[in-house]
Amino acid sequence: MKPRRWFYLVVGVPAALFIFLVLTVCFIPARELQGLVVRGLASEGYTFRATSFGKAFPLGLTARAMEIGDERGPLFRADRVTVRLQLLPLFLGDIKVTGRARIGSGQIDGAWSRRSGGGLHASGIRLEDIPFFSTVTGAAAKGVMQVDANLRGSQSTRRGEIKLDVKGAELAGIKIGGTPLPDAGYRQIQGMLRLSGNKANLESFSLEGEGLYVRLRGDFPIISPLAKAPLNLTLELMPKPEFLERQKFVFLLLTKYLTSPGRYEIPVKGMLSRPALP
Repeated sequence: MKPRRWFYLVVGVPAALFIFLVLTVCFIPARELQGLVVRGLASEGYTFRATSFGKAFPLGLTARAMEIGDERGPLFRADRVTVRLQLLPLFLGDIKVTGRARIGSGQIDGAWSRRSGGGLHASGIRLEDIPFFSTVTGAAAKGVMQVDANLRGSQSTRRGEIKLDVKGAELAGIKIGGTPLPDAGYRQIQGMLRLSGNKANLESFSLEGEGLYVRLRGDFPIISPLAKAPLNLTLELMPKPEFLERQKFVFLLLTKYLTSPGRYEIPVKGMLSRPALP
């Protein structure tokens, strides 16, 4: 191939793709683009709402007062979300998308690349600003959360991990399948979820509280839609005698899960969106 033709292919193809994308974003009404988002989430069983939805310069979309939920109610809210397609990677033969979400006083930043995979960092997120907890578990949650996640490879070779850290947490009114769990305050919550191929393994998830130590472990498959992934988890509760005495009614309901003095092992089944006890 002649050098000049090679040059035209290397420069011309990305340039043509860029112009096509710009024209597409410019001439498609924001309402139509919002409709695509609504239909895409609806196919997975979710709803989408936003008080405003528009385009972000140069190639992106932005939404204010955004809410994603299902038939039970809201699961995620953000004051503002912006997603952009990065220009420079296009000229290098890659597709890269970045996103940012503002949730109260916290923020989420994420990026995904066809070549290198994706990553996400969330900091300063207050648990009370995430409606998932009250909608799915009936819990009143407080605390400040930080999340770091990365994902590499395609579906069959997927590798990654998600790290969670919560400071000053308070959880009250949690129910799984109608069964209440103890209310408690926790100095620290830490978790590590590893992704390998089509499986997610919860290596560690621990809650250190005053008089109560909680640990969750197990796994679930990565399927589509993810909300219907069957759970294979075990919740361990290790209360101190004085804590058990203060909430003895709750622990009486959990007596059948008592495996040794001061230790309860509760199997958690159901689906990711609907945890249940057998």
